[in-house]
Amino acid sequence: MSIFSRKADQAAPATADTFDAPTSVLTDVTGDYTLDASHSRIGFSARHAMVTTVRGAFKEFEGTAHIDAADPSKSWAKVTIKTASIDTGSADRDGHLVSGDFFDAEANPEITFVSTKVEKVDDDTWAITGDLTIKGVTQSLTIAFDETGSAQDPFGNTRLGFEGGTAINRKDWGLTWNAALETGGVLVSEKIRLDFDVSAIRNA
Repeated sequence: MSIFSRKADQAAPATADTFDAPTSVLTDVTGDYTLDASHSRIGFSARHAMVTTVRGAFKEFEGTAHIDAADPSKSWAKVTIKTASIDTGSADRDGHLVSGDFFDAEANPEITFVSTKVEKVDDDTWAITGDLTIKGVTQSLTIAFDETGSAQDPFGNTRLGFEGGTAINRKDWGLTWNAALETGGVLVSEKIRLDFDVSAIRNA
């Protein structure tokens, strides 16, 4: 699948002009990192009834990564998501999503991503290709991540931030449930957008 870069996506909400300027305390980001789930977000959005966008996120996940700035090909990342932690703000919708019609969370409690290739696209963009496994189906995809800054927090942690995203077709992972609309089209779009806001702590 093709790389999706937020910098080239005019539909993505502006962040540079909305928030304070990012900091950058790291001149070399090489190191081992652990995802700080409490300050990160793995989100998604889909069209509903062909008229609006519904957004949600997974609330429980963990991940680790190794970054090699000198040789990006030696970098890697792994993420594990608890399928049942899906949250779209509607208990009924969430219940449907974790059922056999969609994720079948009871039989497939985890969604995983394991990188297979890492490249440095430019000074602050990384392209991570990996295997995404959902509901027992594994497909490769590439996600472009932009470095958004680094900082030393008040608790002594060195943090590195990334933002990224991509678009997938959910049918490629066996998520095929849908319902036809009388006016044409379907209830849930096949195309799903994934968005990642990542805060990673460098291991001591």
